[in-house]
Amino acid sequence: MNKRRLISFDWALKRLLRSKANHEILEGFLSELLKEDIEILEILEGEGNREHARDKSNRVDMKVRNQKQEVILIEVQYEREFDYLQRILFGTAKAITEHLSKSERYENVIKVISVNILYFDLGHGEDYIYHGKTQFRGIHYHDELRLSHKQQKLFGKQYPHQLYPEYYLLKIDRFDDIARDPLDEWVYFLKNQEIKEEFRARGLKKAKEVLDIMNLPEEEQGFYDWHMEEMRYQASMIHSSFVDGQMEGEKKGMEKEKLEMAGIMKQAGEPMEKIVQYTRLTPQEIEKLVR
Repeated sequence: MNKRRLISFDWALKRLLRSKANHEILEGFLSELLKEDIEILEILEGEGNREHARDKSNRVDMKVRNQKQEVILIEVQYEREFDYLQRILFGTAKAITEHLSKSERYENVIKVISVNILYFDLGHGEDYIYHGKTQFRGIHYHDELRLSHKQQKLFGKQYPHQLYPEYYLLKIDRFDDIARDPLDEWVYFLKNQEIKEEFRARGLKKAKEVLDIMNLPEEEQGFYDWHMEEMRYQASMIHSSFVDGQMEGEKKGMEKEKLEMAGIMKQAGEPMEKIVQYTRLTPQEIEKLVR
């Protein structure tokens, strides 16, 4: 049976998943990730939510309601950049300030969850999904700080980390392609652009229908093919820059060794011909060195 070609998730974020008719897909993904029912209330318009076909921004900000009827802000980003940990910190801080008017009290600061789908090796670690949150622990007794009874009553939370931003890092390239649970089924799709027949995770059935590339209009298919070629080009450029940097570093290291050897040989009174033979430097380069 031939595999159906599915649209990559970053393209879907920019072009398809903002539509209310397709919210079921993102709701399914977020529900499996956060282990609770998530309902999208609205996709927020802003600088990070641009839709132009050639725009490299792959981010969606949305206001959602969880099963506890709490309204929170979720950012979903798909990126290949390397300056990333600082960027997500800045992004959550910006989201908080943008959704708090100057006259509002700080108790109205909105909860932010940053979901980051990563296609590069961000840091070192064995896992492929990481969860980060801010906890306050005692230096002497190692207990976690809890909110006061008054704060718990006011905010409906026990701990500060429940009020602070949380971060999810999905390191897609670390996934071993073995789907052990519904969330893994989503990660498999994010990595391989394929949804297997036996997958049952929330949102994937709808995704399989909506993200079939054959359902795109011909012009849209052209934009998509251009987009994928651009992604491959960017990945190639990153790899080439890394390799070129390594080679340049090795070359500079060899040149430095040659110059050091020439200096030692010159101080030892070795003749110019011998220094040239051993170091492959020119007489002019050697003369400059010992001046």
